[in-house]
Amino acid sequence: MIKSMKNHNTIFFLLTVLLVLLFLSSLMMGRLEISFSQLVTIILSKITGKEISDTLVTKSLGFWWIRFPRCIMAVIIGTGLAVSGAVYQALFRNPLVSPDILGVSAGCTFGAALGLILPGDTFSLVHILAFFFGLAAVSMAMGIARLISIKPIIVLVLSGMVVLSFFNALLMIVKYFSDPFDELPSIIFWIMGSLSRVTWQDIFIALPVTGAGIILFMLLRFRLNILSLGDIQAKSLGMNPSAFRFILIVISSFIVAMSVATCGQICWIGLIIPHMARTLVGPEHEKMLPVTALLGAIFMLGADGAARSISSAEIPVGIITAFVGAPVFGFLLYKNRGSGWL
Repeated sequence: MIKSMKNHNTIFFLLTVLLVLLFLSSLMMGRLEISFSQLVTIILSKITGKEISDTLVTKSLGFWWIRFPRCIMAVIIGTGLAVSGAVYQALFRNPLVSPDILGVSAGCTFGAALGLILPGDTFSLVHILAFFFGLAAVSMAMGIARLISIKPIIVLVLSGMVVLSFFNALLMIVKYFSDPFDELPSIIFWIMGSLSRVTWQDIFIALPVTGAGIILFMLLRFRLNILSLGDIQAKSLGMNPSAFRFILIVISSFIVAMSVATCGQICWIGLIIPHMARTLVGPEHEKMLPVTALLGAIFMLGADGAARSISSAEIPVGIITAFVGAPVFGFLLYKNRGSGWL
């Protein structure tokens, strides 16, 4: 037991150090190259109010208004999606579940596509409609499952598949009637996911929602262990599994909807990161959730750094996460074969 705790603390410490180093590296990499000495000068000038040289003015503006908020959002999105994926897998007792199983990502995507073809303040409208339809999709799935109320877990998954197909059909209708030279490329690029348009306003909205949700998950992580045993065991231990499942699904859906509404669809994080955390520290959520949060932030920072550094034209980050996530997931499946992991 003591050895297990020491291993967990060591892994947590090493991942924290890696996250800090990767965050600093992400602040410097990209088409606007910033050396470490320039980074220190830019940060100190902001703290002390000291003027900087004319050669650093452009880099300072790019750092504070583009690079810094983008890196912060990468940490927020990666942490939120990874922890939400771990919660979903515990609630549904299935390691192959991802946060979009109830249709939240499909609803957000349809809402964003609708916002991109409607007149008005397009970018604000995209955020609002994406978030609204993401939550509407989850509400529909839970409403259908509650209406049927037979074998709630199975029916909830099937209801999510129904809602997912419904909103995917609506998305295809929007794409069919959109302008192929202007609106359709915007919809496709948004679906692939990107952090290129992140602003401080987005962070001020996403950080409280994601932070509050993750804190609540951490407080309830022992109950996640009980819920993952099944409803019968949870009831025998005095829990109300339906109530807790509803609360956790709603909070997770808020986090996922906020992430997708801000940055588009970013796949695989909510699926593979919890598996990586289980491989490192085991299935107990007291240990797994903090490690999942760190791994999610690290993975997303690395993917975003690669997206804006590999070529002169920025690659959508969703392509990077899918390109890396699929083989990583296959490797984890192979490594954990026959171990009771699946």
